[in-house]
Amino acid sequence: MTLAPLERLPPHDIEAEEAVIASLMVDPDAMLAVVNILEPSDFFREANGWIYDACLALWNRDEVINQITVAHELATRDQLQAVGGQTYLAEIIRRLPTSIGVEFYARIVKRDATYRALIQAAAAIMQMAYEAPAEIDNVFSRAESLIHRIRSGESFRDFLHIRQVLDAYLEQDPAEVERLKLTAIRTGFTDLDTLLAGFKRSDLVVIGARPSVGKSAFALAIARNAAIHQHANVAVFSLEMSAEQLAVRLLSAEASVEANRLRLGQNTEFEERKVIDAAARLSEANIWFDDSPFLTVAELRARARRLAGQAGGLDLIVIDYLQLMHGDNPRNRENRVQEISYISRTLKSLARELDVPIVALAQLSRAIEARHPRIPMLSDLRDSGSIEQDADIVIFLSREELYITLEQWMQQHPDLPESAYPKGVAQVIVAKNRHGPIGTVELRFRERFARFEDWALRTDDHAS
Repeated sequence: MTLAPLERLPPHDIEAEEAVIASLMVDPDAMLAVVNILEPSDFFREANGWIYDACLALWNRDEVINQITVAHELATRDQLQAVGGQTYLAEIIRRLPTSIGVEFYARIVKRDATYRALIQAAAAIMQMAYEAPAEIDNVFSRAESLIHRIRSGESFRDFLHIRQVLDAYLEQDPAEVERLKLTAIRTGFTDLDTLLAGFKRSDLVVIGARPSVGKSAFALAIARNAAIHQHANVAVFSLEMSAEQLAVRLLSAEASVEANRLRLGQNTEFEERKVIDAAARLSEANIWFDDSPFLTVAELRARARRLAGQAGGLDLIVIDYLQLMHGDNPRNRENRVQEISYISRTLKSLARELDVPIVALAQLSRAIEARHPRIPMLSDLRDSGSIEQDADIVIFLSREELYITLEQWMQQHPDLPESAYPKGVAQVIVAKNRHGPIGTVELRFRERFARFEDWALRTDDHAS
């Protein structure tokens, strides 16, 4: 009779476990082969895990590992008799065929431990499903986190000989090799890329501005430039705008056609051709939208991991915007400042985990509008100073024309011509750069199309 899955003993191999710990007691070099593979908790027989832990403690203290020292270590922990005493240690050493295959034995133990962890995760997922909570997205997020933690536990790395690296490289798919060249994601703006040398993988980049300055348009421009010019895989999480709104914004900027005309279908024949060409270019770009309006960091993590698996990796994540996110359990957070601190720390951890730059937009406080000149400062980041601490790069956007009319500007600058008025001038202020210099560059902002451009690269026939 076949046993039901839950009635079976979980996967295990006691002989492989005994071969590992016996090898450690007879071969001085055996620990080097298994220390990056196994944890004491990976052993099915608890006593074998205790013996392995004793060997590990001796090795960490640079002491000899043999039957006598291991027995002494177990005795000091009051575990020697529980594992079977000196008799058990001697017996598994006697039965050991050879210590040469210790790494092979260790991988068998690790494999079975992973299967047992999967069984436990499946049971936990089944329990969550039986409880049938109202928020099914939270169940998916927790389930994916359980599986991801198991998978991450296997991703240990040891030293690799150059031959192994070169063989693996030469066997790679050309498309994958090309994607791996994206060690830095360029913004697509010449002066800014010269200053920053692009966004490095695992960077948390914060882009801050007051409302209506154009931070969403700026982030979309970076996403578009990376996807089209570097063939990057880009995920855009928008908590403020729908996927349709984002797509129309990108199409408007790409085609140089006002978004309102696109929505109302008022394009001229010439504009229609530009829209078709722009749509064709954008359709080839690897940009994915998630427009869930209520998003926790756990849900974002789970969705980003899932997309990374489906897309063959991610090269850039954009979040619009940080202060609209929530912690995993907001009711347990004492205040909003602590919640934002938790979110920024988690985003930085996610950037490292997925090895991808994360660009998080942030709302700035009203303090800017009460001072002169109205240049953003790091202290203007709303809700938490930890955003500044966790970020590798902090960029502010500023447009002077939003705060001063042409007439007011002329009164303040009577010696300058009217043409010097900063219409369409956007200052991009790098206020923090963990990798290098800070500074300010200027871009042109086409308000009609919500498009940022290098100042010198566009001709005036596109002017708004």
